[in-house]
Amino acid sequence: MAKRDYYEVLGVERSAAKEEIKVSYRKLALQYHPDRNPGDAEAEDKFKEAAEAYEVLSDEQKRARYDRFGHQGLRSGQDFHQYQNANDIFSVFSDLFGGAAGGGGSIFEQMFGGGGGRQGGQRRSVGEPGSDLKVRLPMTLEEIATGVEKTISLKHWVECDTCKGAGAKPGSGYAACTLCNGSGEIRQVSRSVFGQFINVAMCNNCNGSGQVVKEPCITCRGDGRVRGESTLKVTVPAGVTTGNYIPVRGKGNAGRRGGDAGDVIVVIEEQEHEHFVREEDNVIYDLTINFPDAALGGDIEVPTLDGTATLSIEAGTQPGTLLRMRDKGIPHLNHYGRGDQIVRINVYVPTKLSSKEKETLRELAKSTHISPGADHDKDGKGKKGRDFFDKVREVFS
Repeated sequence: MAKRDYYEVLGVERSAAKEEIKVSYRKLALQYHPDRNPGDAEAEDKFKEAAEAYEVLSDEQKRARYDRFGHQGLRSGQDFHQYQNANDIFSVFSDLFGGAAGGGGSIFEQMFGGGGGRQGGQRRSVGEPGSDLKVRLPMTLEEIATGVEKTISLKHWVECDTCKGAGAKPGSGYAACTLCNGSGEIRQVSRSVFGQFINVAMCNNCNGSGQVVKEPCITCRGDGRVRGESTLKVTVPAGVTTGNYIPVRGKGNAGRRGGDAGDVIVVIEEQEHEHFVREEDNVIYDLTINFPDAALGGDIEVPTLDGTATLSIEAGTQPGTLLRMRDKGIPHLNHYGRGDQIVRINVYVPTKLSSKEKETLRELAKSTHISPGADHDKDGKGKKGRDFFDKVREVFS
């Protein structure tokens, strides 16, 4: 059977740091250890597969060779499927699991209390992971168009400074859990006509660690964390939209008794703009001009996301006309280029007129070119009409 990609096996990105690879392998090793999955051949294969992946990716030279040549470049690498005893695999990574082979039982026994109980009560217990935080980040279109670095204030669970997250009073350490006798597991035996069944469940008293604090920390009362505040800087790229999110690893709620911290999920919320309406990466702007400008044309300053720009209005522009301003919209997320600004032309119709304005419009209404469907001057004899439009512009300016 073809081997799976080592990064896929450990569930990490190819750019993952060494510590992230270490944490991921440790979780998988504990999850699929045969002692926790008796008789489960699939779990045992996954256990050995994870060990083989970690053996390569934790070594800089082997990892570089694997990144370049894949499995073919590691023919001389260690095959962990040859091991029959899972504890032999733990002995290979004794530094990872905080023990040493031969020092009072296997590494797994030292971690989970197998084979007669846990040694070394001063070792820090395994805590519960912290939860994720979801933070909504309002952004203006101007910020979205350029990208921005934001500072976010968080109120969440933080590591206790007094006990450094351990939950134990400094100097007191840990003791074996009296409920599971340091094994981290509760075994219940039941009998039926089909034989004896053993149900193994995690000990809720020690959260599967096999250890409890001797004396709780007076600051956090044994929890290893307290309520606190912190700030977080987030770099938001240009082109994001409502619903996009940015995960910040390990900055969420601190875990109980040294457990891994959760993540912060920053969710983008685009604010409504005073002038623009976004349509994908284009922005739409409604420009209202007066009748003389629509008829005679001219240059008009319009707002954009970057400031202002000059827009040329052609003579005879009709209401509802869409004018495109290239590259004045939102940058494409993760791509080159940006959208456009679409200017929608509206013509203003006055509701209050002076006597002079009314007289001027009545005179204008007699013009050949004012009524819809009228024949337009094709031989250059419309100068009188243009002069009249200039007069109207002066009246309404």
